[in-house]
Amino acid sequence: MITSVVRNPTQGAEQRSGYATQQTLLIVDDDGEIRSLVTEPLAKAGYLVRTASDGPSMFAVLNSSPVDLVVLDLNLVGEDGLSLCRRCRSQRNIPIIMLTARGEPVDRVIGLEVGADDYITKPFDPRELVARVRSVMRRVYVPLEPQEPAPPKKATFQGWTLDFRSRRLTDPGGRVVMLSGNEYSLLKFLVEHANEVLTREQLLMLAPHPAATDGSAQRVADLQVSRLRQKLNDDARASQLIMTVRGQGYVLASAVTFE
Repeated sequence: MITSVVRNPTQGAEQRSGYATQQTLLIVDDDGEIRSLVTEPLAKAGYLVRTASDGPSMFAVLNSSPVDLVVLDLNLVGEDGLSLCRRCRSQRNIPIIMLTARGEPVDRVIGLEVGADDYITKPFDPRELVARVRSVMRRVYVPLEPQEPAPPKKATFQGWTLDFRSRRLTDPGGRVVMLSGNEYSLLKFLVEHANEVLTREQLLMLAPHPAATDGSAQRVADLQVSRLRQKLNDDARASQLIMTVRGQGYVLASAVTFE
C-alpha cells in the first residue's frame, strides 16, 4: 500500500500541540478503517500523520523521512508487530506505541519487553490515544535546557591574576599578594566591571555592613580603593590601573581576560 500523509488544515504551525515544529507520526495497521480512526484525532491534535499497511511500507517511510513516533498494530499480514517493533528498535531510537486487540496482560508484557514505549488496546478512546501519544512524546523528547556557562576560574589584567577559587591575587612576577576579604570583593567587582565607571555608592555596597552614603561613608570608599591600589602598586598620582573619574567614582582601566 502507498503511504499517505494527513495534515490538519485548521491549525497553524505555532498552534500545533505546543511544539515549535510539527511532529510526524507513522500509523502502521493493515485495516484501512482503523488507520482512519487513528489518523483523524491525531491530525486534529496537530500532528503530521503518515500511514503504512505492513512491514515493507513501514520501513519505506522510516527510510525516506524523519518520524517522531510509530503507532504499530500487532496483527499484521506478513511480519507481525512484535517482530517489526524488535527490528525497528534495533535500528532506530524511535518511540513505539503498540495498538492492538490483544488485551491480555501477557501480551502487554511481551510488547513492552520487545521495546514498545506504551500499549493501547482496541477499541480505544480517541482522546486517550492522543493523551498517550503526547505523554510518550514528553518522556522521550525532553526539551534541552539552555546550559549556563561555567563561571570563570580566574581573571588576568596587566600581568596580574585574580584566582576566584582560591581568592588569591598574583603579581606579574608570580608572587602572591595577600588580600583582605573587603579588598578581594572590591577587586573582583572592579574586574567584573572593567572599563565601567563605578560610583562610590556601588563600591560601599560591597562592605559586609554598608554604611550610609554620606560624606564620611564616601571617604571610606576612597580609603578602600587607596589600600587596594597599594596592593597593586598603582600610584594614585599617576594611576595606570584604578583610575579616578572626578565627580563620579572609579574605573578599572584595563583589558581583562577571563579563563
